[in-house]
Amino acid sequence: MSGSEMKYIQEAFDTNWIAPLGTNVDKFEEELCEYVGVDHGLALSSGTAGIHLALKYFGVGPGDYVFCSDLTFAGSCNPILYQYANPVFIDSEPETWNMSPIALEKAFEWAKKENKMPKAVIIVDLYGQSADYDLLLPICEQYGVPVIEDAAEALGATYKGKKCGSFGHIGIFSFNGNKIITTSGGGMVVSNDEDAIKKMRFWATQSRESAKHYEHKEVGYNYRMSNVCAGIGRGQLEGLDFFIQQRKSINNLYKESFVDIPVSFMPISSNGLPNFWLSVITIVDSTIITTNDVINTLEEFNIESRPVWKPMHSQPLFKECLFFTHENDFSGSLFETGICLPSGTAMNREQLESIIAIIKKIMRQIN
Repeated sequence: MSGSEMKYIQEAFDTNWIAPLGTNVDKFEEELCEYVGVDHGLALSSGTAGIHLALKYFGVGPGDYVFCSDLTFAGSCNPILYQYANPVFIDSEPETWNMSPIALEKAFEWAKKENKMPKAVIIVDLYGQSADYDLLLPICEQYGVPVIEDAAEALGATYKGKKCGSFGHIGIFSFNGNKIITTSGGGMVVSNDEDAIKKMRFWATQSRESAKHYEHKEVGYNYRMSNVCAGIGRGQLEGLDFFIQQRKSINNLYKESFVDIPVSFMPISSNGLPNFWLSVITIVDSTIITTNDVINTLEEFNIESRPVWKPMHSQPLFKECLFFTHENDFSGSLFETGICLPSGTAMNREQLESIIAIIKKIMRQIN
């Protein structure tokens, strides 16, 4: 916590605005948009809800196709199924671990040949690092397909001086409990397209028409953020730059401590600055020590770590979906060798050094 959260929560109680909507919601939208550098925002119950509304805004429906980053959480692509559309997964590139321009071009060539052009492309900023938009956006623009930027993990990260969340026609953030800032649960849609935000706001409030009674002509959703949760978000946003600095310090300590063991870190692109949401390593030789060996050993000491996201194309839910590779399923290789290390802002030096000592002891078995 930043220390400011209770001030805004108390304000919600003092003004008796506990239910969804209120001053905190309005201010949180304004303050986050100002931070990111976009014109309009819509605070929601989750980032997934934001992706759902964005897909609906772009007219995605039954039988349509949507291209999506393969190495991501299911929340990025589940909304495609909400609209009864077909996900097509795009592999990662080695340089950033984000969507591969090579794989994306392959997918568009297929779509053109088969007359199955996507209604949208969802590009994920993975683990707090921006995708390479100078390469990806021109491909989408060439085919006239809008981009939804899933910046759920990347609030505060930059690409060539611009903040993540500002590159797609619509950007999405998540404030789930594990993100770099949290509202306990929640998300936000941002865009410079005022009409898009107005329409999504209408859908997110049950598509209630302007009438004295409850009038509905379209399907709506209960997707708005509560005024209390937005108060938490306002306090968290005040601490964001400090949280990023703390995560960077954690990442630096891991790197300094692991120079003599056979692991590599997620590469940092020269095009921008990540928010260091998670510190992620890959095991150089996983035939001797596996990711499960490391994860299970840490667990014995009550330390939680996880594999990297299991690629969507290998999930049972999406086994029938198309997948376009960068080169030999790069996202799949990351899943086989990658581990997300404890990266919480509140960890102290003693805890970090304990984690480091355990991992070094495990990995030295390879040498």
